[in-house]
Amino acid sequence: MSVWSDIVTIVTATLSGDITFQVVQAYRSPAAWYLFGPLTFLGGIFVYYIYKKVPILDRQLERTVVVYTYIVIAGIIFVGVIQRFAPEVWWFPESWRGQPAWSTTIPPLLFMIMAWFGCTFNVRLRTHLSFNEFRTKFPPAGQMFVLCLDALLWFGFCVTVVTTTARVTVNSIDNFQIVLGTDNMMQWWFIITVPFAFILMAGRVIENLVEDIHNYRTGKPLIQQAVIGGDV
Repeated sequence: MSVWSDIVTIVTATLSGDITFQVVQAYRSPAAWYLFGPLTFLGGIFVYYIYKKVPILDRQLERTVVVYTYIVIAGIIFVGVIQRFAPEVWWFPESWRGQPAWSTTIPPLLFMIMAWFGCTFNVRLRTHLSFNEFRTKFPPAGQMFVLCLDALLWFGFCVTVVTTTARVTVNSIDNFQIVLGTDNMMQWWFIITVPFAFILMAGRVIENLVEDIHNYRTGKPLIQQAVIGGDV
């Protein structure tokens, strides 16, 4: 099949929800890179403008996902410990005795969501390893160069993860993969959040780059001390 026919197959099958073996093969072809590369960029542009129009999402979206996901994880683990080790006394409900099988399989999937949305927000805060102690010694043109290099590398990372996790998602759908310990909870419900998180990350990359270009043109400081958990 040609690249264009594979792209059409991916788009039509995804929109219709009809995932077959041929669709999975199309996702594994080079056509996926040609499709999801521009899609990640356009998605990042869309996210950038949404953040500008709705500032509360810019400040709170990733934080909210991270905090509430962490609360759910902690709640499942806390209740699971009680169910496993609680003494068999008359006042403890019979239905609560014994740890459910899914209590050890759902938390890792939720942690995956928490980790990647947290990574997305920290891209905006620039709290990842960036060697700012060296970069601050560069002239403004050198600082702008390494910031553009950051944006290019982060965007390449986003395209890679969106493309590969889209393949994993459709493969999970095609194989009817169920979360271990459950009867009808599908794994792709969790996996599909990863490409969405990295499209949000692409929006953060664009947001940072626009800010850097503005600071460079106006003579403002380009590299500042990053604070984990700070405000955008």
